[in-house]
Amino acid sequence: MNPKLFLLAILFTSTINAQVDEAANVKETIDTFFEGFHKGDTTLMKSVMMGKFKTQTAFKNKEGKDVLRTDESSKLLKAIAQRPANQKWDERLKDYIIKVDGNMANAWTPYEFWFNGDFSHCGVNSFQLFHDNGTWKIIYLIDTRQRAGCDVK
Repeated sequence: MNPKLFLLAILFTSTINAQVDEAANVKETIDTFFEGFHKGDTTLMKSVMMGKFKTQTAFKNKEGKDVLRTDESSKLLKAIAQRPANQKWDERLKDYIIKVDGNMANAWTPYEFWFNGDFSHCGVNSFQLFHDNGTWKIIYLIDTRQRAGCDVK
């Protein structure tokens, strides 16, 4: 084999492997976030969040108009911390589509949300992450929510 082609193949393979490893690390960050979400452990959630950031929800209101609601991540943490003990929030991720470019990543996670064992809604989360000197941190979150068109199993 041509030495230049061989070197190029090694570099390409190394780059692909590094991206796969980083995608796995991004997935682990998202999993940690939801572990804290399900347990009501905001300290665990904050361990994978980069301070306070914007959260948004895109949905249709009762009149069928598109709405974009914007909050701070602190509002989500407060809702988790104050969730009554008799409420079970179960967000079931259906897939992970992760893209990484250097120190930036996006994780697209379709989900179903179950409230006290009953289906509530479905949608998708889109997480933006930053690689902060060895650790992936969530810096932005937007989700969609709908009740119709969900393929619930």
